[in-house]
Amino acid sequence: MTARVEQIHRFPVKGLNAESLDSVTLAPAAGLPEDRRFALAYGLTTGAKRGFFQLTREEKLAQLKVTYDAAAPLLTIHRQGRQVVSANPCDQTGRMLLNQFFAGFFAGSPRGTPSFQEVRGPAASDESSAEALPEAVSIINLASVRDFERVARTTVDPRRFRGNLLIDGLPAWDEFSWLGRELVVGNARLKVTERTERCAATNVNPETAERDMNIPLTLRKGFGHMDLGVYAEVTLGGNVRLGDGVALAGAAAADLPFA
Repeated sequence: MTARVEQIHRFPVKGLNAESLDSVTLAPAAGLPEDRRFALAYGLTTGAKRGFFQLTREEKLAQLKVTYDAAAPLLTIHRQGRQVVSANPCDQTGRMLLNQFFAGFFAGSPRGTPSFQEVRGPAASDESSAEALPEAVSIINLASVRDFERVARTTVDPRRFRGNLLIDGLPAWDEFSWLGRELVVGNARLKVTERTERCAATNVNPETAERDMNIPLTLRKGFGHMDLGVYAEVTLGGNVRLGDGVALAGAAAADLPFA
């Protein structure tokens, strides 16, 4: 079986749901276009440490479904199947509408009234270990998720791991052998730089918005580490589409661990 791209996800707003894409154009030293472009900053009047609302502490974010049309631009948010706000996130009026919605959504939060902001760089990451990789692409091996399900003895939605490229057709955990190596994915090349240590955000069910698992603990008990997935840096830009193959750069087919 040949390794291939099964899903492509971007997260326009940090902490909110993924958007599924059919294709994406990657550029060198950059993440997916429009990925983690926006975030909800803590209110400045609470005395709390500066930061962003995220699933680690605010599981109710999983109640919201977001779509983003970058060409318009237009950000639309639904809750329980009903549209609750639609606005241009790049102008003052649109941000005011978004701030009004989130002020009500997080009313009474000890972290203050959220401020909808455009963000770039390490602050927009969903994982603490990615702070040194602000322009990383997150890759999830679906076989590793299935092996985790075996240990957890329950089904696990891969969206919990908030990956950009979800691939299938290779052995479980084989992605950990890629560190320092380049992958050819579609027309692009990516150098794998780091394993992804999972945090408490993965404990939140993306469908129910409930904390119904302890994924970091299960990883540590079942596998002796808390990692699932890897980060990669784009070294050669190009198009990536659903179904595109994934291979180690410069390796003969017989040498590929997932050929």
